Amino acid sequence: MLLTDVSVNIGLIDGDGRVGDPARLAAQIVSGIGFLGAGTIMQARGTVTGLTSAATIWVVAAMGIAIGAGFYMEAAGTGILVTIVLAWLGRLEYKLRRARRVVSLTVRTRPGTKFETIEKALSASGIRVLKYETYDHAEDRVFEMRLVGPARQFDGISVMLLGREEVTGVMGG
Repeated sequence: MLLTDVSVNIGLIDGDGRVGDPARLAAQIVSGIGFLGAGTIMQARGTVTGLTSAATIWVVAAMGIAIGAGFYMEAAGTGILVTIVLAWLGRLEYKLRRARRVVSLTVRTRPGTKFETIEKALSASGIRVLKYETYDHAEDRVFEMRLVGPARQFDGISVMLLGREEVTGVMGG
């Protein structure tokens, strides 16, 4: 807000009309905050976190620009809308992550690996195998499976399976 206010008023100091373009500083604020927001986005173990934080940082900066430019109603409306969205989307996300999900997964293992070994690992994570096919090759054994379980259980399933010594690859999920 302070930077926008300074940007709008600094060009009026001489009193001979506007000198410079106040929108240039606002554009730099947007770029800089975008860069900072990108730093909050992290990827680990197949999941991306920080998107909501990045978007919130960016919209708060936009509200500051609006206030600094004198657009108080627009900033207040945005603040109310963002508060509602952040409050309700968290609840919606929680419900969606608990929802049942059906997923196709292909697991490549060492030759001779028993399906029960993979099934037991999935079952321990709350995932049930609906059906599966086994394909034996000279260099490996492949299981193509149809799985069902709570959506949130599928987030780290590939990493968990890849941590097993008999599993050499996981695709899908």
